[in-house]
Amino acid sequence: MPNLQEQFGQIDIYLFDQLLRGRIRPGMRVLDAGCGSGRNLVHFLMQGYDVFGVDTDPQAVEHTRRLAASLAPALPANNFRVEAIEAMSFPDAFADLVLSSAVLHFARCDDHFEAMLRATWRVLKPGGLLFCRLASSIGMERQVQRIAGRRFLLPDGSQRYLVDEELLLRCTAELGGQLADPLKTTIVQNQRCMTTWIIRKNLSAEC
Repeated sequence: MPNLQEQFGQIDIYLFDQLLRGRIRPGMRVLDAGCGSGRNLVHFLMQGYDVFGVDTDPQAVEHTRRLAASLAPALPANNFRVEAIEAMSFPDAFADLVLSSAVLHFARCDDHFEAMLRATWRVLKPGGLLFCRLASSIGMERQVQRIAGRRFLLPDGSQRYLVDEELLLRCTAELGGQLADPLKTTIVQNQRCMTTWIIRKNLSAEC
């Protein structure tokens, strides 16, 4: 029997929580918007989910294609594409589950953030689930230094586009979604913080 590492790879612990709670089930179509090297896709590939992904890094996409070929050889290589999130070629209402893990905080400005978020939402089916993890200022408002707009310098030396609770709640309402869970923020020893934002798309919501 495969061990946990073999079954789940380096899956985000909060995504693993959604699996344990039964919100993600076999037969669902999964799209990873910013898939990187596929660290969140091992379980889905092994369990026969219909898996897709995009990333702007050609080497990362090639790694994900190789991972998919080894774990789910029937999946077409073109399921994994070198594309900007704001310009994804997948159709509207395409996936039951859309992943956005450590992606949106690389936005250059408000317009870029909105473009990526809207594109990510567009490909989600009504009734579907958006799983998002991104850097925020929640709980570290005094430790971050504003560069311009929502771009901040973090104590760990990185520069990120940081959201806060007000913005996330406003975006949830404007998109036509409902929080599936309360916002949850992890602070890493006053260096950075990551917020988990999980939204269910209303059945009546537009793409």
